[in-house]
Amino acid sequence: MTKGQGRSEVLQGTLDLMVLKTLEVIGPQHGYGIARRIEQISDDVFQLNEGTVYASLLRLRQRRWISSSWGYSENNRKAKFYAITQSGRRQLAKETQDWERIAGVMARLLRLSEG
Repeated sequence: MTKGQGRSEVLQGTLDLMVLKTLEVIGPQHGYGIARRIEQISDDVFQLNEGTVYASLLRLRQRRWISSSWGYSENNRKAKFYAITQSGRRQLAKETQDWERIAGVMARLLRLSEG
């Protein structure tokens, strides 16, 4: 990840959640495609380097939340494609619920006034 003006660092668990959600929505995809999709959705607030994304993919594979298989990319190059598994879908649902709860608490805290 690069850090620049208007760009944000991504916490490890947050990136894993974004990767799972991306795979759930767009289906099987290679690492480069996942990174570009997250950047696109974030309006380039998040800039992901390949190493960061592949570290996340490795973690997710080790937990069996995604699977991988070889295929060919849009430009006919051999690439490893990743897909969310059933246990990955369950984890995504749980983490989405947790994230929404935490975001709600943060929103309430940030609206507090000193008065």
